[in-house]
Amino acid sequence: MKTLEANAAQKVESGRIINDFSIEVATVNGSGSQSSNSVLMRSIFQMGIPVSGKNLFPSNIAGLPTWFTIRVNKDGYIARKKDIDILVAMNPQTAMEDVKNLKPGAVCVSPQELNLTAVRSDVKHYPVPFTELAAKATENIKLRKLLTNMIYVGVVAEILNIEQNEIEAAIRRQFKKKESAAVLNINASNTGREWAKENIKKDDPYYVEKMDKTAGKIIIDGNAAAALGCMFAGIQVAAWYPITPSSSLTESLIDYMKKYRVDKETGKATFNIVQAEDELAAIGMALGAGWAGARAMTSTSGPGISLMAEFAGYGYFTEIPVVIFDVQRVGPSTGMPTRTSQADLISAFYLSHGDTKHIVLLPGSVNECYEMALESFNLAERFQTPVFVLSDLDLGMNNWMSDPFVYPDKPMDRGKIMTKEMLEAGKEFARYKDVDGDGIPYRTLPGTDHPLAAYFTRGSGHNEKAGYTERPDDYVNLMNRLLKKLDTAKKHIPQPIIDKNDKAKVGIIAFGSSDYAIGESRDQMQAANLPTSYMRLRALPLTDDVKSFITSHERTYVVEQNRDGQLRDIIVAEYPELGSKIRSVRHFDGLPLDARFVTDAITSQEK
Repeated sequence: MKTLEANAAQKVESGRIINDFSIEVATVNGSGSQSSNSVLMRSIFQMGIPVSGKNLFPSNIAGLPTWFTIRVNKDGYIARKKDIDILVAMNPQTAMEDVKNLKPGAVCVSPQELNLTAVRSDVKHYPVPFTELAAKATENIKLRKLLTNMIYVGVVAEILNIEQNEIEAAIRRQFKKKESAAVLNINASNTGREWAKENIKKDDPYYVEKMDKTAGKIIIDGNAAAALGCMFAGIQVAAWYPITPSSSLTESLIDYMKKYRVDKETGKATFNIVQAEDELAAIGMALGAGWAGARAMTSTSGPGISLMAEFAGYGYFTEIPVVIFDVQRVGPSTGMPTRTSQADLISAFYLSHGDTKHIVLLPGSVNECYEMALESFNLAERFQTPVFVLSDLDLGMNNWMSDPFVYPDKPMDRGKIMTKEMLEAGKEFARYKDVDGDGIPYRTLPGTDHPLAAYFTRGSGHNEKAGYTERPDDYVNLMNRLLKKLDTAKKHIPQPIIDKNDKAKVGIIAFGSSDYAIGESRDQMQAANLPTSYMRLRALPLTDDVKSFITSHERTYVVEQNRDGQLRDIIVAEYPELGSKIRSVRHFDGLPLDARFVTDAITSQEK
């Protein structure tokens, strides 16, 4: 801790803080600021500097406050930063509170008429006549409000020394199909830049300088990455009902499929995407398609998961492959639909009544959103079961820097399918019989041309041959086989990633988007002479690695973004004898997890 503070002080004393700050743009929802914020972030990225972008927006109508934050960090830290270094206060409704929340020495760019200099004297203010500059940029009154957004981009670019050619390149990328709009916005950014050059005397330490850390990388959100994974997995059917924050996953999938999965000769689509009347119908349609042999999925969030409970149990009990994407948000009930959370873990793992456990994949980056979407369909068909992929709003809807995705080089894994040829060769078929000792039976696909291929699919009690039964021994055998199948899955699901420090008495376990904050926090704790080991879980059920990791440390902190410590509860339920060695760090205010929160929570408990 002291080392970090000393380093920070040294950087300030040297007069410059280069490529290490956060920008927050405060506007109103529906004001058209999304394009300008993307331009600002991308222009920095194009200069070779690691960035990430997060949009905090309201869940209801236009006109309410929205904030877009850009993390700029030379070392590649891209989790949310707790403190804001540069504020662009464009929303009169929140401007006073936004400025009050700044740390001393921060920068505030704001419209002149807000007179924010009177609010804080320990903040560096750059008041700007945006109304006057917008009138200069265009005679069209309707366009002035929109162009104001690009004017603040120009002002900030001049203050930070962002190269104008990168601003213009980012604008042209944003408006690549509209040359006239690109020219108009480039001129607006120049208007802001020239005014700042002539009127602002820079008196703050924040600068950008070119680096080479983003060459070959991309910026993408997790939902778009997952959609790409679904397409490359060979998806044929998607049934969905719109819900924030998962809607853009299927919307992106629709765009990709229309572009790449339409037969060029006939013009016919090789896929079927259906918007159902509700989430219950959506999973029902997806299960029907999975039963028929198609690769099928649905996407939703917490409220949809609740509605899907009965059908999820049906898919588990009748052993039908389907993939369910859950982009988590804050609950219970409607909760806060545009805030992030990791509170669906227990819901997804145990979804449905009775004794039910599902395979759950836990991507921790946009690259893993892509890779796990690919793998989820293989797992669903290999194990003939619903597979859940748990992302969250922060990972799914925000902008992340990533290496390009790897084109798949392995064939689809369709699992154990009994074919006509196998039946003709005398292979015995009993739909729910474990013939290989792994808990996984063979299935036939509808339309298999053989009299012994047919079977009944029923959600009530059934024996190995799919016959109806309520015999106690048949039910016990069936449930034990389903559990054996889940145990087999432990060898095939994505394995935990472990960074073991032999000097560490403290271990950390986390999952999903928390990974970015954990990495930065571990560096902070290392600088404060608190070495740690780290295990990032990437799937459920738990593997034996979890037990080994916990037993090898005096204390293990389970860090998660929910109130009740759901992952900790799952671990303690599996290994009750280890309960005394496990502590909980829980972050659940709806904002993405930041490193400082983790560091403070663990160091305070260690004291």
